Amino acid sequence: MSTPLEHDAPRCLYLATARGAVPTPPLRSDARVEVAVVGGGYTGLSTALHLAERGTAVSLLEAHEPGWGAAGRNGGQVNAGLKHDPDEVERHLGMTYGPRLVRLAGEAPDYLFGLIDRLAINCEARREGTIRAVRRSRYAAALQSSTEQWRRRGALLESWDARQVAAAIGTRRYLAASFDPRGGSVNPLSLARGLTAAALGAGALIHGDTRALRLERVGDGWRLDTAGGAVHAEKVVLATDGYSDKLWPGLRTSIVPLYSSIIASEPLPAALAASILPGGGVVYESGEITIYYRLDRERRLLMGGRGIQHRATRRADYEHLVRSALRLWPLLAGVSWTHWWNGQFALTPDFYPRLHMPERNLLIALGYSGRGVALATALGAQLASVCTGTDVECLALPATRVPKIPFHRLWRLGVSARVAYGTWLDSLGGSN
Repeated sequence: MSTPLEHDAPRCLYLATARGAVPTPPLRSDARVEVAVVGGGYTGLSTALHLAERGTAVSLLEAHEPGWGAAGRNGGQVNAGLKHDPDEVERHLGMTYGPRLVRLAGEAPDYLFGLIDRLAINCEARREGTIRAVRRSRYAAALQSSTEQWRRRGALLESWDARQVAAAIGTRRYLAASFDPRGGSVNPLSLARGLTAAALGAGALIHGDTRALRLERVGDGWRLDTAGGAVHAEKVVLATDGYSDKLWPGLRTSIVPLYSSIIASEPLPAALAASILPGGGVVYESGEITIYYRLDRERRLLMGGRGIQHRATRRADYEHLVRSALRLWPLLAGVSWTHWWNGQFALTPDFYPRLHMPERNLLIALGYSGRGVALATALGAQLASVCTGTDVECLALPATRVPKIPFHRLWRLGVSARVAYGTWLDSLGGSN
């Protein structure tokens, strides 16, 4: 049996706060469908949901339980945009795919919150905006440029000075920030489980504890072998992101499975919580190493960022996040941190999401580089449209070959070194 989330990440807050898991029994026989999806994260669940709503016979295979990976472990931030700013995206991808991807990434929160409303998913959805804050003057110019680029494309971003940031976040450690009203937050595991329930209700077949062991071409279609049976499909979508394995040659080594860590406090007293993010919303820092945080509906503070690059179960492995919180709000001294967990997401070397079509009727989508809550859900709808007849060239991403990352076997050492160096740079005194 595969490891359920409650055993793999027993200190994950969402196990205590999310809606109940939806039964998704393992595959125990052979099946024949039009489309098979591998991976029960947001990409896979959204693809299966939208296919089922179109009347397409679809089966989703998940090695553990839907939401077991990044979908059920992330910080719950719903943010617009990409790592790169719009002008740079259009320079890199050209004037066909660049504007498409910018539009998809910018409108992804609209799409996600609209989907949550349409399906009545109870996932603590709050649309109070995203605050992108900077502590060093060397990042302020880039922040202002990014804000202006989005404004030119119709987004209603605001530029905040130090006084406005302090009023919104309750700390004077930031020089400036942008406020993006498109953003917000969700309980990510509840979202994954809600998408699972909606997909099942629309007619999708979803099998948890069903690892896809082998994928091979059979005539004009595909065969996916599992321990309990096989799925024959005309088309296949692989949506395994940071948990990609050797199911398709080279896919595992085409991305870096980066670990992100999160720690959550006990419910804070009302007065203390009111001094932290009094304006609501979610925050992430622009710096060498990203720190992100928010309050949940029970007034717990969730603080996330990079950490140890392996599964970490010890409270001591998260002490750097506690220190970050105390630097921002010294009044948190003495607060108990009751939950801590980490998980993987797929980082790409250029920070762009990836769409691959290595063979006919085989689509691969992954690599959201920490921006997947809204973007993966929106892209899943596009994948469903391709599986039902839309030309792949109409999507927001170009379909490319699966790339190779040189010296991939050294990724863990490289990431650890980069995190250590970036943390050192961000810790330097002064405002440069």
